[in-house]
Amino acid sequence: MTQEPKDVEVRIYSIATSMTESIIFLDETEGSRILPIWIGPMEAQAIAIRLSGYPSPRPMTHDLLFSVIKTLGLTVKKVVITDIVENTYYSSLHLTDPDGGGLRLIDARPSDAVALAVRFGCPVYINEKVFGKTQVLSKPITEDEVTKFKHDLKHLKPNDIIGQLLGDGLQGGGPKEQDEEDEGEEEGEEDDEQT
Repeated sequence: MTQEPKDVEVRIYSIATSMTESIIFLDETEGSRILPIWIGPMEAQAIAIRLSGYPSPRPMTHDLLFSVIKTLGLTVKKVVITDIVENTYYSSLHLTDPDGGGLRLIDARPSDAVALAVRFGCPVYINEKVFGKTQVLSKPITEDEVTKFKHDLKHLKPNDIIGQLLGDGLQGGGPKEQDEEDEGEEEGEEDDEQT
């Protein structure tokens, strides 16, 4: 009998941003793998602002979602990045009522799910099969390497980023969220959020 792949707890290792690209690095709490996920600059900002502890003068979108979920008497118990299909990550929010029952799974982009996780203070997991379907980095990555990566990211064109990562050990580039791939194809067209 085949066992289902387990969920591996991760934490935010770092966020790297440029004018057009952002990458969140999630690392295993009890392992050496780091998963980079390309996300939008606004989502990266929403995560970074919350992690920094600086209050926003007005509620951001993820703050609003946090308030709505709490007002409905629910809480986000955990976030799971569940799969990657055709370079698109999928994740789910696990919501429960105050008694811990009534589990509800909500499909979400990983960036939105992580932005809510930092607001709820809940754990983030990556299903083991995701690690098997994409290339990952390995710890230890030093602070100097992260600083150098952030510097290089600011000075690279988006198409050059993949080449730089290939030289640093990431094979095949990195998948990103669906709306980031579609961005810029047709201006004014609404995003089709599939992640």
